[in-house]
Amino acid sequence: MPETMPLSLEQIFSLAYQAMRDHDADHDNSDALAQTVMTAERDGSVSHGLFRLPAYLKALSSGKANGKANPTITQPTSALVKCHGDNGFAPIVQRRAIPHLIAAAKDQGIAVLAMTHTHHMAALWPEVEALAEHNLAGFACVSYMPMVAPAGASKAFFGTNPIGFAWPRPGKDPLVFDMATAALAMGEVQVAAREGHSVPLGTGLDADGKPTTDPAQIANGGVLLPFGGYKGSAIAMMVELLAGGLIGESFSYEAKARDNGDGGPPQGGQFILALNPEKLAGPGWQDHCEAFFEKLTSLDGTRLPGERRYRNRQDKGPRHINKALIDTIAGEMKDPAAILG
Repeated sequence: MPETMPLSLEQIFSLAYQAMRDHDADHDNSDALAQTVMTAERDGSVSHGLFRLPAYLKALSSGKANGKANPTITQPTSALVKCHGDNGFAPIVQRRAIPHLIAAAKDQGIAVLAMTHTHHMAALWPEVEALAEHNLAGFACVSYMPMVAPAGASKAFFGTNPIGFAWPRPGKDPLVFDMATAALAMGEVQVAAREGHSVPLGTGLDADGKPTTDPAQIANGGVLLPFGGYKGSAIAMMVELLAGGLIGESFSYEAKARDNGDGGPPQGGQFILALNPEKLAGPGWQDHCEAFFEKLTSLDGTRLPGERRYRNRQDKGPRHINKALIDTIAGEMKDPAAILG
């Protein structure tokens, strides 16, 4: 197994924050992204935590992403919030725009946030969980660059095109799930390659278009497959249309065509939908839905999505981070010893 190094949650946040600052990002942008990175590590989503930081830094170094982004928010209608991300990373855009989405959905019952000119490479559950914390249901999706072959094909066309959903449960942890429409997220494939693990058959194809369980062959010249064949492929297509065509942003192949190839996240958009059960269902919605959850979880072998994440969240101790990854990040910083000791 690769060597690891224990880091406290505070150190993880500080490492991400200072690395951003050392790459000329301002306080607000650095704070928002570091919070996203720390939250991912805290909840056990290691493929979206510090693992992503070197790519963020590459995007800053190349000038592709704006570390001083000042997103602009407009509201063309009472139920539509639009945010031009000023080419910043998604966390600062979400931090500025989601409160407007929440207010609109509280008032109107349903509201949409269209985020454009952003660079998104994090998990989706934090933004939909933020909606559920305000007693709203949330759905989010984002496209990326081509990594997934449509059903029946062997060439990449779709991004991993994840979707996130959250349902509020006042007084309890909300129901939240976040999943790639690929059989496995590329980050998970890359982590598996780093750790020396195989992946399930059906995850992807090698460079010759042949099925493989070797994550390195998928990540290096191969292609991912959609989950569930034609069903996952159809959902990936839906994400392209919602996060690209509907909000006037790039489809995955367009994002690739204009990307500079620095290894950082491309420019793209994000679609977020917020729905207010109090407005739509009326009083009693919570009791009605809790009865549904009780019926569901009474079945042997069932569990609600996100339970592992909530258990991880209760652990306030250090996280064991890949040592080679820490060394890579430290090599991009002015004084990593101030944080790492």
